[in-house]
Amino acid sequence: MKKVQYNETDLVAFLKSGDVSQFEKVYDHFSIAIFGIINKIIGNNEQAQDVLQEVFLNIWNNSSSYKEEKSRLFTWMLTIARNSAADYIRSQENKEKQLQQTGSQINRVSNSTNVNDFFDTKLITKVIGPLKEEHKQIIDLMYFKGFTQDEISKKLNMSLPFVNTTSRTAIKILRNESDIIS
Repeated sequence: MKKVQYNETDLVAFLKSGDVSQFEKVYDHFSIAIFGIINKIIGNNEQAQDVLQEVFLNIWNNSSSYKEEKSRLFTWMLTIARNSAADYIRSQENKEKQLQQTGSQINRVSNSTNVNDFFDTKLITKVIGPLKEEHKQIIDLMYFKGFTQDEISKKLNMSLPFVNTTSRTAIKILRNESDIIS
């Protein structure tokens, strides 16, 4: 079956018609080329497909803002596609950065306590309220700053057994006083 070719005037009329069946012609005409650009920027077919759908939704919703005297239709659509792909990349980088920050706040814990199964950063912040100051300080260094018990001992100029005992005591207090943690 031979693909129907439309000229620029027809495509603009289809875009501005507000008719879904007419807009489908615009989609059919440009989607492969725009997908190629998006995929080149993003580098992942599945994610590029998602962005392509968002791009055409954006084009549909903003069709009245297209001005023929300012640019060709494909150029206008391409600008929307590139901006959307760039926004997608930035949002992925932001998500990655947030995950890294969250991950760096949750610390390594000795194997004997296995507390990582019970806590996340926000929960710890909420729950540590009833602890003594020295307990809070050690928990903060362990869970939020990533220090080992040995590093805490050196940083706070405390004996390693004291840090070990204090951290275990703090964990027991948190377990006993909180019905959230079991």
